[in-house]
Amino acid sequence: MNHESSAIRRSEDDGFRSSVVRNLVQGEGDSRADDRSRSMVVPRTIIQFWHDPLDIPNDVQRCMESWHPLRDAGFKLLYFDDSSAQRFVADNLEPRHLKAFAGCYHPAMRSDYFRLCYIGLRGGCYVDADDVYNGRCLDVLFRDGRLKLHPLCYDVLSDTMVHRDVFTRSGADSTKWIFYFNNNPLIAPARDPVILRALERSTQLLTEAAAPGNLPEIQSTTGPGNLTASLVAQALVCDETRTSLALMVISNWDDFATSVWPLSYRADARNWRLSNRRRIVR
Repeated sequence: MNHESSAIRRSEDDGFRSSVVRNLVQGEGDSRADDRSRSMVVPRTIIQFWHDPLDIPNDVQRCMESWHPLRDAGFKLLYFDDSSAQRFVADNLEPRHLKAFAGCYHPAMRSDYFRLCYIGLRGGCYVDADDVYNGRCLDVLFRDGRLKLHPLCYDVLSDTMVHRDVFTRSGADSTKWIFYFNNNPLIAPARDPVILRALERSTQLLTEAAAPGNLPEIQSTTGPGNLTASLVAQALVCDETRTSLALMVISNWDDFATSVWPLSYRADARNWRLSNRRRIVR
């Protein structure tokens, strides 16, 4: 079995995946900038998505507008919706990617999938439309070409998230904890291998591996589960080939931006948690 196939097989084991993420988050993994990542640049571009530009809730609009001051700091802000995202995929990727995008039955899935398409090809910083920028300087996240990801930890027993000050502490662990990486924010240079791997895995799940009429689970198909599996597979390949993963773990993303709760859309079908494996009637 070659490095690639072995890495993919092992990365699909939930328990093993969580342990790898734990090691990365708590500092046992390689998170240093190597020569290649030091020479690369993450474009100073903030990308956001809301599926319907004519129906953005007022509270979400205020969240998105909180990022506007970054224009004065030299950032470009780009906004995509269903139509413009579909055009980007059609113009820049292959027909199978367009088919996968069309197979995303919920706006959250299209947002998940599109960010992989855009960041994979162009690089930049994707942030969710319901994140509020706190005003802190972002330069530290753009100083080199490492992939920057925000770790999370979920306690199955209490059905709650574990606070970052707890799960990031060296040695902290529980059999009831699941360590993973969020796909918000998604900060990377163009052609980052983890992002491209996540795009390929998601595309395959949405097209080749999907049964007719099947509505795949969102989190594992296009969301954090997909990204985490892809990162772990890439980490294993790096271990076998003695190359660098070039990852920067940003456990303090909450210092830069806050995901707002509650928002009006979270109470209806636009909230993916209420519509997982269900189609939205438009």
